[in-house]
Amino acid sequence: MRVVFMGTPAYAATILENLITQHEVVGVFTRPDAVRGRGRKLMPSPVKELAQSRGVPVFCPSTLRDAEVQSQIASLFPDVICVAAYGAILPAEVLCIPPYGCLNAHASLLPHWRGAAPVERAILAGEEETGVCIMRMEEGLDTGDYCVVRTTAIGTKNTQELTAELAELASQAMLTALVMIERGTVEWKQQDDFFSTYAEKIAKYELYLSPEDDARTAQRKVQASSPAHPARCKVASRAVTVVKAEREPSRLLREKTKLVQGHAILFEKKLYLALSDQLLRIDEIHPDGKHTMSGPDFAIGVQNIKSGLITWEALDVESH
Repeated sequence: MRVVFMGTPAYAATILENLITQHEVVGVFTRPDAVRGRGRKLMPSPVKELAQSRGVPVFCPSTLRDAEVQSQIASLFPDVICVAAYGAILPAEVLCIPPYGCLNAHASLLPHWRGAAPVERAILAGEEETGVCIMRMEEGLDTGDYCVVRTTAIGTKNTQELTAELAELASQAMLTALVMIERGTVEWKQQDDFFSTYAEKIAKYELYLSPEDDARTAQRKVQASSPAHPARCKVASRAVTVVKAEREPSRLLREKTKLVQGHAILFEKKLYLALSDQLLRIDEIHPDGKHTMSGPDFAIGVQNIKSGLITWEALDVESH
């Protein structure tokens, strides 16, 4: 099939790479170059980089509502438009261009977690599983009928690990959907709005840690974090990003250490932070200006950390 692809992040690039092997991708639309990474340089999206490396024409319009852009899409004569985390709304004028419609590889089990941050929201909500749906796009936000679903257990996977796995599942699901559409065997299922949930964007400081959190919430914040939205706090007056952490289920350990809320301790070669209810074990931590290290290795550099008198606190968001 003649495919126009629309997507931006690494999740979408994985799907595009698989599409290129099976179909004629005649054009790729992605968001304009943006400031990314530590260097704060203007960088192309992962989708743009992949498309250029494969010799596929790339278009980076600021909006799809421009009549010239819509004519540009139509001139490619796509049979179908495949979309994955594009980052912009497709107007009705675009949705009606391809004869087989526009298909979105959405990273959730619709109607759960419609919207911008389905992976992070599923983790933060404590869901046991998530997945991908191939959805027929319409003017509503992720409300269209779907045809192919793939699921996976969340477990202890963090946002980056889970997103990478979902990208592979979405790639195969999209290819399956296109085969069914070509053969005329596709069956569309309507979403039940009664069970819908909305995945709002992750706010700038939403995943920062605070002693006021309960340990389960803090652990989920760490699991849902990413370079774009890190789980940060201050331990012994040092700003850090918590990379990996687990809730300590035993309340006896807190009683044994006599650790109070807002304090930290190195106990039996493990670093713990005390929250409002239980302890959080810090397995990996990234102090500002240094490399990522284990929690105990970080603790070794903190004087008097075994006393339980060292404090930790939320970062001042105004200065970070």
